[in-house]
Amino acid sequence: MSSSLQPERSSMATFIRKNRNELGLAVATLAVLLFTSFVSDSYRAFPAENAKLILRDTALLGIFALGAATVIIAGGIDLSSGSVIAFSGTICTGIILLLAPTDGSTPITDDLPLWILGVAILATLVAAFLIGSFHTWLITVIELPPFVATLASLVGLRSLAKLLIQDMTRVAFDINTGKSNISINDDTFLALGNEWWIPPTIFVVLSLLLWLLLSKTVVGRHLYAMGGNEEAARLSGIRVERLKWLAYCIGTITAAIAGILYTSYVGTAEPTRDGLGYELNAIAAAVVGGCSLAGGIGTVPGVMLGALFLRVVIDSVAKTFKSRPDLFEGLVVGVLVVLAVAFNELRGSRGLKKHFFPGALGLLNLLILTALAGTITFVTSTEDKMRNGLIAAAATFVLLAIRAAAERFGGDRAAAG
Repeated sequence: MSSSLQPERSSMATFIRKNRNELGLAVATLAVLLFTSFVSDSYRAFPAENAKLILRDTALLGIFALGAATVIIAGGIDLSSGSVIAFSGTICTGIILLLAPTDGSTPITDDLPLWILGVAILATLVAAFLIGSFHTWLITVIELPPFVATLASLVGLRSLAKLLIQDMTRVAFDINTGKSNISINDDTFLALGNEWWIPPTIFVVLSLLLWLLLSKTVVGRHLYAMGGNEEAARLSGIRVERLKWLAYCIGTITAAIAGILYTSYVGTAEPTRDGLGYELNAIAAAVVGGCSLAGGIGTVPGVMLGALFLRVVIDSVAKTFKSRPDLFEGLVVGVLVVLAVAFNELRGSRGLKKHFFPGALGLLNLLILTALAGTITFVTSTEDKMRNGLIAAAATFVLLAIRAAAERFGGDRAAAG
């Protein structure tokens, strides 16, 4: 009997080792949900409504996180997704406004023909494809670093959207001064983002397609190979320029889809506000999901769970800090990104042996981390701020000092040996 159980245990251990990141995310997500249900009455009173909201918000984040993950797996980085979301919302609603029937000089955006919505969505996706192609040209032909190429779009696309929305509204409304936003009242368009099941359905379909591409095709294997070592992939005959073109176009097209859904959710395109800072959320979801910023590592299920975990954490922050939760959201996301990147780097064989506090720089950062822990606890506490901050700082200092002493003692012992 024991011999028959041995293969099952071995296969189970292999499964856990292979999917430890995904399993860890699932457990962490469940823990956050349990914690939030304990501190929030609304979780217990309206569990179905909260579940729908989380699924919809997870899908809206996860859709463009899939594109960010594809670029990261291919060895690149895309900082433009937030601005692509704003630009795509502007293009989509602007085309709808220009094609809509008018009542004198006022466009009527109620009960629009489906062909207008179809043309607007298709044109938006084509624009996203052109943006991705432009990124690829800057990176492969002009040889700009991906960070610089997509940083230019991060700044430039939002400004271009602000200018375009002025001209589009000026023409559509036949006025001298354009508007800074466009509102659409068509029920079909608004349903795309407001019907809770539509974004998750799109998210699942896109995830399945991307999983098939990355896991079951030669192109997918080549993307991983290029991300792991671009020069080796080039010498192996892989056409890395075309793979980069594919990766960056997937990144911009998924951001455009998210932009259309976000705009339909709020009913208004306003490039000054839309997608602001979302590029960090996309990269955070990908990294938390197991993607390595060095490239060549990452899975679609991991990204899906990373988006879910990040969205659950953000929702938990909103439920826990009911007064101005937006003040804490960026801090939480930033900490999660740092922890996720550190965890990914330490999963290798050298992780446990790595020295975190070597020399004077290590000592200085031990003090910095102590002060940071105390400050974060201080600003997030609602009562006894000073006491809680000092306790957190003291506990952090003790734990890090023990680690630093263990590193020094272990290094001295290894040198003596």
